[in-house]
Amino acid sequence: MTDRWTEGDTAILHRPDSDPILVRLVTGPQAVGSEGVIDLSGEIGQPVGRSVVWSGVTCRLFRPSLSDLLSGIHRGAQIVIAKDAVHLLYLGGVGPGGQVAEAGSGSGALTIALAFAVGATGHVTSFDRRTDFLANARANVERAGLLDRVTFRERDVVADGIDLADLSSVVLDLPEPWAVLASARFALRPGGFVATYTPTYNQLERTVRALRELRFDEVRAFEVLERGLHVGEGGTRPEFEMLGHTGFLAAGRKVDDR
Repeated sequence: MTDRWTEGDTAILHRPDSDPILVRLVTGPQAVGSEGVIDLSGEIGQPVGRSVVWSGVTCRLFRPSLSDLLSGIHRGAQIVIAKDAVHLLYLGGVGPGGQVAEAGSGSGALTIALAFAVGATGHVTSFDRRTDFLANARANVERAGLLDRVTFRERDVVADGIDLADLSSVVLDLPEPWAVLASARFALRPGGFVATYTPTYNQLERTVRALRELRFDEVRAFEVLERGLHVGEGGTRPEFEMLGHTGFLAAGRKVDDR
């Protein structure tokens, strides 16, 4: 990634006192949602961060952060929200150069987080058994500018397994992840991680039981709760509302085949 824009780059149009907008650096005018048309032709080849004037407002063009990319999701299936997605990256050992399998694709929010984390040298294979979910996830990943890092495949991994090998991570957002763990173990390289997301205690219990029976090491389970803080001089306190239960996370590591 350079400090100058190249044609085809994804950017954030940062507007004062308004939500940022995902745009693409292309030649010629482009529609920006329902808010109008912008022509960024002159920014191609220019330094990142310059000011541009759009509809009489001075804005700036930046490279998008992960939070910027996730804010642009067009929802279909329920998404794994940021507080859980980021912790799944941590539990799943997902980082630059990673070779990752994901099931299922959903709306592509977790896919975007995974693709962002593996970087330009890694790759994500995202499985789902529903064609409509795959289409929406693919569109969201393309909008985020990360499609070159992701392969989408229509496959029921519960019935047919994960037909890959030498993976560094497997991340499962499925109703029955325990049914895929044996296949995931076979697909992982030694030292690789599996991480799962499930909404209920019963699903979590079955998942952790299967992780232990399949001799995964470092088996852990978490729930992530998020509460903001109201910060003021001499009056800082927790917010009255918090983002509570969304799902349970579990993970394990393939160490050997005893």
